[in-house]
Amino acid sequence: MPKMKTNRAAAKRFSKTGGGKFKRRRQNLRHILTKKNAKRKRRLGQATLVDSANIKQVKKLLPYA
Repeated sequence: MPKMKTNRAAAKRFSKTGGGKFKRRRQNLRHILTKKNAKRKRRLGQATLVDSANIKQVKKLLPYA
């Protein structure tokens, strides 16, 4: 059986943590920042974990992660 291919777009967006979960960036920090308060922008700059509902999809995209 041939090797499975990693989805390169997903590889750039997600990384695996030591505990086996997937880390991701938050959305909404690219433009229209003037109406967002500092606390919100600070929180958006921090990474978070992929939701449990999406873990299966991410694992399929990153078979070797």
